[in-house]
Amino acid sequence: MDARAEQAGRALVGPGACRRQGQPNDAGRARGPGPSTASAVGSAARAMTFACAAILAFMAPAHAFPDRPVRLLVGFTPGGGADTAARPLAVRLADALGQQVVVDNRPGSSGNVAADMAARALPDGHTLLFGTIATFVINPLIYDRLTYDAQRDFAPVCLAAAPVNVVIVHPSVPAGSMKELLALMRAKPGHYNYGSSGIGGTGHLAGELLARMAGVRITHIPYKGGSAAMADLIGGQIPVVITVVPSAMPHVKAGRARLLAVTTAKRSGLLPDVPAIAEAGLPGFEANNWYGVVAPAKTPRSRIDRLNREIVQVLESPGLREAYHAQGIEPIPSTPAGFVDYIRAEQARWSRVVREAGIRAD
Repeated sequence: MDARAEQAGRALVGPGACRRQGQPNDAGRARGPGPSTASAVGSAARAMTFACAAILAFMAPAHAFPDRPVRLLVGFTPGGGADTAARPLAVRLADALGQQVVVDNRPGSSGNVAADMAARALPDGHTLLFGTIATFVINPLIYDRLTYDAQRDFAPVCLAAAPVNVVIVHPSVPAGSMKELLALMRAKPGHYNYGSSGIGGTGHLAGELLARMAGVRITHIPYKGGSAAMADLIGGQIPVVITVVPSAMPHVKAGRARLLAVTTAKRSGLLPDVPAIAEAGLPGFEANNWYGVVAPAKTPRSRIDRLNREIVQVLESPGLREAYHAQGIEPIPSTPAGFVDYIRAEQARWSRVVREAGIRAD
């Protein structure tokens, strides 16, 4: 409703108008209406009051959203990759919406616990999910039964961010580039293994895609989180880890690990001197982690559009870009329709890899 229509509505049905139409006139008071006349006037006044209240209640949600704090569900622990991306967004989105945005961590089952909560929430725009590629693409492929339907239970709002994944090796590995590492893997099939943050994560998927595209045999070692994988790499228990920039860079800078490549389709602007895996003779290689915001299905389109508009503006703001870049994260805002297209493309990319590798959740 535009401003002129809203003003007109207030003039016609505002509290003052309702009172005026419900009041007896001066002549009526002078004559002193009888019981039947007073009863009729009272009934008309009550009817008009109820009608005004109903109209005002109908009008209020259109311009009052959000009228209470917004809950942003995150399916992983505080301090993890998804959490560290969600919190700067929540702080700035709260300013844009004029309501507090509360990050609600509900870890468990690779993000499935939070996804189930979001799917069951009231579709009014006050509950959102900061989901990952696992939520919308991988989990439906590797879990036999989910309590939510990734395609039917959510209304995509906006693609949000993509943390940069990297391939790092222990300093004892005699490889100074991705090409040299692949040569070692081909020379000793099955000798080299790699660690990741867990089954079905982008580190795991990147390794499976690498094995197929490069024709090498490597073994995946899943860990309960990226920090555990990094600990074993530093200790020399595993030679290779595929992880996100924030986990890797402190150890790379300290000389405890060597950075070989990024898993993005081309070099990342955050690490312009680091080659992409595609440059090691594997054109088309791409394995990205990403985050996006969704609402429960049937959330009104007007609220989806409002949320998208505010989130995009926040993601494009210099302050958030700087905060994300410091963590090795690229903001990647989109329209709701663009987010849908992106999910479909990722489903097509990974369904074959998951099927051929036989990846299943425990």
